[in-house]
Parts: sequence; C-alpha cells; structure tokens
Amino acid sequence: MSKVYFSCWQDELIDNRGKPKEEWVESKFNFPANYNINLNSKAFIGWDGFALFEEDVDVARLATEYAKQYQIYSEACGRCAPGRWGGRILYDLFDKIARGEGEKSDIEHLKEVSKTMMETSKCEIGRTVPKPLLYILKYFEDEINDLVENKKQSKDYDKDVNYIAKVTAPCMDACPAHVDIPAYIEGVRDLRFDDSLQATRKTMPLAHTCGRVCPHPCEDACRRANIDEPISIMELKRIGADFEDEHSLFWLHPKKQKPLNGKKVAIIGAGPAGLTGAYYLALDGVACDVYEELPVLGGEVAVGVPEYRMPVNKYNKDIEAVNSLNGVRFITNKRVTADDMRRFEKEYDAILVATGTRISKKVRAKNERDEIKGYWPAIKFLDEINLYVKYRIGKPVDLTGKTVVCVGGGFTSMDVVRCAVRANAKKVIMLYRRDEATIIRNTTYEEYHEAVEEGVEFIFYSAVEEIITDENDNLKKLKVNRFELIPNPDGGRPKLQKIEGADFEIECDYLIPAVSQSADLSLLPEEWNIELTSWGTIKTDGKTYMSSKEGVFAAGDCEYGPMTIVNAVGQAKRAASVISRYVQTKELSLTDEEIMEDHLKNLKVYNKNEKITGWLPGLPRVVSEKLNVQERKDNNKEVNLGFTQEEAISEAERCMRCYYIAMVAV
Repeated sequence: MSKVYFSCWQDELIDNRGKPKEEWVESKFNFPANYNINLNSKAFIGWDGFALFEEDVDVARLATEYAKQYQIYSEACGRCAPGRWGGRILYDLFDKIARGEGEKSDIEHLKEVSKTMMETSKCEIGRTVPKPLLYILKYFEDEINDLVENKKQSKDYDKDVNYIAKVTAPCMDACPAHVDIPAYIEGVRDLRFDDSLQATRKTMPLAHTCGRVCPHPCEDACRRANIDEPISIMELKRIGADFEDEHSLFWLHPKKQKPLNGKKVAIIGAGPAGLTGAYYLALDGVACDVYEELPVLGGEVAVGVPEYRMPVNKYNKDIEAVNSLNGVRFITNKRVTADDMRRFEKEYDAILVATGTRISKKVRAKNERDEIKGYWPAIKFLDEINLYVKYRIGKPVDLTGKTVVCVGGGFTSMDVVRCAVRANAKKVIMLYRRDEATIIRNTTYEEYHEAVEEGVEFIFYSAVEEIITDENDNLKKLKVNRFELIPNPDGGRPKLQKIEGADFEIECDYLIPAVSQSADLSLLPEEWNIELTSWGTIKTDGKTYMSSKEGVFAAGDCEYGPMTIVNAVGQAKRAASVISRYVQTKELSLTDEEIMEDHLKNLKVYNKNEKITGWLPGLPRVVSEKLNVQERKDNNKEVNLGFTQEEAISEAERCMRCYYIAMVAV
C-alpha cells in the first residue's frame, strides 16, 4: 500500500491536496512509490488513472510524456486512424499547453479526440490511453487553465525528469516469462507465423514445449473471460513453432546474436531453466557450457513429460534452436560434483545452477521404505518409461495385470497415472488429499478429464496411512485414511480432518509417490555456505537470482521448488539478463523493463471485475481436435492435434489486443 498525494486509480479518488503529509490517506493499491531501493518515484500513470507521490509533480509534463509514449507506439502500429492520428493529436496538444502556447480550444479538442479514441480505437491501448489524460484535465483543471490563460510554461518542461514506460497486457503480466502474447496471437491472425514465433522467442525459447504443456496462467488473466471465454493462448503459441519446423525455417531468433565477448558461464542442468539461460546468454554474446547428468538433453521435460503430451521430436527442435547459437556447448552424462564447482569458480565468469528437483518426496506413511519391492518413486518411474519410449534407452515398462496406486495431485502424478495406463496396467488409482476442483487448479481441466476418460480412478480426500508388505518385502496393500473438510470457525481455509472408522485397504502391485520433489544440492561445496530456503532450495532475492555466494546464480525448481516449465523459463530469462551484465561489470542490476515488470505484478494488471464494453460477446472459444480414448490409451501418440489454420485464425481473431501503457516519473 502507498501513501499518495493524489490518486484516481480504478476510480479510487484520494485527494490530499492542502493536507500535511502526515495526514495523507493511504491508497489500497501497491503503486511503485519507490522505483528501486535508491530512487523514489514522483508519479505513476497508466491505463486506469494516475497517482502522484509528491506535491510538486508537473501534471502537464506528465500528461505530455504519457501521450508521447503512446504516439511512439501508435506510429509503429498504425492499424486504425483513431489510434494513429489520435496519438499524434494528444501529444501535440499537451506539449503545446505544457510549453506555454496553449489555447482554450486546445483543451476542448483534447477532450473531443480522447472520447473519440476511447469509442472507436480498434484495440485497448487506444481506448485506455486517453483515460488518465482526461482525469488530468478534470482534476487538475486549475493548473491546466493557468498555463493556457497566462501562456506560461509548465514548471518541469525543461527539467531533466526521467519518465520510464512499459507496455504490458493482463496476459503478459500473468505469464511468468512475460511473453508478448498479443503480438504472437496477432502474427497468427495475420498469417505471419514467423512474426508470431519471433514474438514468442523474445522471452520464451521453448515455443514448441510451452505451446503444448504450459498450465497457461495467462488464460486466467485474459480479459476476454470478462465477456465470454478466455483466448486459447497456449495452443496459439505452438502455431509459429510448428510452422518453422514444417517449413524448415531454422532458426527464427528474436534478434541477431551478438559476437562472443570472451565471457563464459557454466550452467548446471539442461532442462528448461538451463536451456533458457544458455539461449539468452548466447544471444548476448556470452559463451555457455551446459552440464547435464542425464544421457539426453532437456531435463525433466525430456524424461518426465510423456511423449503423448510433449513429442520428443518437437522438444528437440527447441533444444536445437538453443544449440544453433555460437558459444553454446552441451556436455551430457556429467554429474557435477562439489570439486567441479570449485573448479568452475576459477574457470568461468559466473555459474548458473539449474538442476531442477529430481528427488521424489515420500508420502510419510508407516513402513515407507525405498527397499520395498513395488515402491517406485515417480521420477524414477517416469525416467524408465520415457527413456525407452522417447530414446529407446533401457527396456519398456510392462504393467500388464498390475494395479498401480499413485499418490499426488499435480502434473507429475497425472503423468504417472496416464503413463501407467499406456503401460497396460490393469487398474490405475490416484489418491489425493483434496478435491476435484483443486486437482484441476493444480494441473488443467483438460489433463484431469483426459485421465478420467482413460480409466484412471480418482479417490479424493484420502491418504496412505500404512504400506503393508509380505514376508519377502513385496508390496501387498495399502491402508488408506478418509478425510473430510471441516469449516474454519474463524472464516479461514477449511481444515482436513480424518474420518474415524472410514479407513479402507487397496490391494496393489505398485505404489508411486508423486507428492512433490526436492533438490539434490550435494554439488554445492560446504565451505561456500550457500543459504537455502526452508524448502531446501537455493535462496536468492527472487529478482536477480544470485545466491548468497558471489557469482553463483540459481533458477528454476532448484531455486523455487517444483513448479511449471514457464516459471523456470521466466526465472532463467531474468537470471541470464542479470548475468550478461554481471560478467562484464561484476555488479548486479535490473533493466527498467524488468523493474517495471515487478512493479506491475505487484499492482496487478488484470481486473476480473472490470465491465468490458465495445466488443462482440458470445464468440465461442475454439477447441482443437483430440485423439479419442480408444485411439490414444494404448500408445504414445500426441493427444492434442492442435488447431487447423482456419481454427487458429478464428481463435486469434477473438483477441482484443489488450495492451496497456504504464509510466513512472522518477
């Protein structure tokens, strides 16, 4: 929360003019009042109003600079006359007023053009930019009139005030990798699939992968949902990548790679975080050696995510895109040790640890032991399945006639049960402590319902109390507790409570714990004393991703704990950006773009209660074709066939192109 001098953000009117600072009312919004630890902000202006943090802000100059930012954008866009020419008029007239040459008629003209833009612009940026400018004309009418009537220049017109702007969108803000989603959707709509892919790869190198297995948090923040249904954002992402692949257009990088600058980084782990770090470091001219313990590249996506969800030939295209850059070198079958890390500290300019979390946690049941025959941790199970299915390494897993019980409630457990179906298990059961709605939130609606269609039995509000074996330590059955939700009398989250006398037993051949994973950090030298989180992961500041050890960075699951591919990519993209500057200067810094990303995340870009007008409602979300159950349950064919070109264009046309401009004066 921020103390403000004045705010009209989202119709919250706070006016502290004429009051001593100690009496200023606090806003309920998390404005960027402190731009960074060394610099305070003077004002913030954006799509839904503005806020002033100091008394002496030049609102005329603030309006001029905001209009200027939009004019730059609209000149590059040029898709509609109200947006393009309106942007020019807004800037010219506010600048005229701010330099002391304005007329009364200019104010009326500004109001007229603003209202026209809000009603007729083709996309949200043209509709929203005029809003805070009209607020300035309304709430600071006396100041604006004073400049016009007395032909005086605004107080900061010739002063060196820094105005920092960022173009965002609700979906972009919700995406951990901050992918320019409207841009890649626009590329699909315009049949410019090359533009679509390059827009994705600006911040997301794994376009094939995240176009197939992303949990798409962006869709939860899609403004289209305020009208009818969210855009199918994830599935539109794969269009550009598949086009590149099918037309052999390798490689559509987002920019030309810089020449190698002599700096070199060691990256530990070739999963999504490691691949992302290598990609963006190499684009910036920093060479990378990527060390991978597995015999194949790709980390958990390669050996954990099943072929029917993420075909390995598609993932390998993402990996090849990384490998196509000068200075990237992969070393497989190499388990990095503490001695290696000591050597890396001397040989490299920085180290990025991206080892993931590949140790399956236990379900904490009585008699739970790794030695039990039939006790099969999820990571080992998926490794064995996928190394054979994807790479023909090892031998096939055959579960014919077997009953498999998996304990979990996330993507890993869902992969386990659906792989067990494809390995011909007689019966597959998932035990989960919570309910159906929660498992859908943890994964996706599609993933859960496809598992149900394939015959997986879900038993909710349940947990294993005891693992029962025979005299030869073979798994025989499980004792399972039943739970119920008890309302919290204080109004908090309901509590799970065991139902006495409701225990039951399940006879089974395999128990596969998939409740979570932990990180193996034995590679970190003890004398480095790297600080860890309470979860046993590497602690960083969550912004630069450097650990407590100078020059050692961490990204992905080993930093945050088990999470999604897109989270790992987002962290590694930021880490690579910081490392690229660090190896040159030995200083940690964020770009203005990154600082603004963090501020907007705190402010929250998406407003689920917003009433949206001016768009045609009731346009149904396009649903791609899926293999039916009989076609998919006994093989590893890709289940989601994706959109046809016509379907992709139809879905892309539903996008409202919800770009916004935010700006801070410092």
